[in-house]
Amino acid sequence: MFGSQFMPCRDCGASVDQHDPAEHVCDPEELVDFHLFALRSEVERLEEGVIAYLDSPAGRFERWQAARVVRGTAS
Repeated sequence: MFGSQFMPCRDCGASVDQHDPAEHVCDPEELVDFHLFALRSEVERLEEGVIAYLDSPAGRFERWQAARVVRGTAS
């Protein structure tokens, strides 16, 4: 079996030539995208949790209070 010349970088997921891996430098934008993709299920759970909280009595109060502060009617 032949090995692949290119393998994904463990940090950013970019295709890296295995014959010269030291030449690769992770692109900061690709690095962020790669990590966000890896965390997508956690981000989704966080979003669901925030939505659930904002629908609770405490969350509705927080939204009401925030709206008052933004409008400048809070004392």
